[in-house]
Amino acid sequence: MPRTQVQAKQARAKSDRRSEILAAAQRCFVRSGFHGASMQDICNEAGMSPGNLYRYFPSKDAITAGLAGRDRARLAHDFAVLGGADDFRAAFVGIARKHFRDEPRERAVLCLDIWAEATRNPHFAAITAEFDADVVENLGTVLERAKARGDVAATVYPRCAALVLSMLASGLFVRRAVAPSFDADREVALFLSVIGAVLDGSAALSLESGPSP
Repeated sequence: MPRTQVQAKQARAKSDRRSEILAAAQRCFVRSGFHGASMQDICNEAGMSPGNLYRYFPSKDAITAGLAGRDRARLAHDFAVLGGADDFRAAFVGIARKHFRDEPRERAVLCLDIWAEATRNPHFAAITAEFDADVVENLGTVLERAKARGDVAATVYPRCAALVLSMLASGLFVRRAVAPSFDADREVALFLSVIGAVLDGSAALSLESGPSP
């Protein structure tokens, strides 16, 4: 086998193993919380020795950064799909239902644990701030392109709309994580109704109510 193919195979294997560790860590954090889950717990969940795990992630902080990077990559893919969709509104509905209805509730629980930790841990605070800024920036870019195509009203400020969407999405994640009465179909429909009004220009937003353009 040529050296380049061997290297590519090794890189895929390493990437797959990192993904397995992150998935194991996520299960541990959801089950026991960030502080309650130890590196040994994660090793047991991943089925590997501590020495092997530390080759990939030297600490729980590094694992958390890896989880954030993984989720940012997933969102970047969704934004790329949304930006290139022929039917922008239909694609938007599909992505909203994917994140707030179809994906496991554990993702929302994990987000809530990370946000809580961000109130007292500078490492988590930096990860959260970077993640939120990335979401608003990328979504604002997608909305600017949609506005240029006529899929969003000409009166809409894309960066303000992106911030509003991010705020509402965070609220949905909290409710999904903690509210026993959470009804995904009903509440996602309400979310989409509000966002639809924002994108149609029915909900007035000014530059003063959002981030600078």
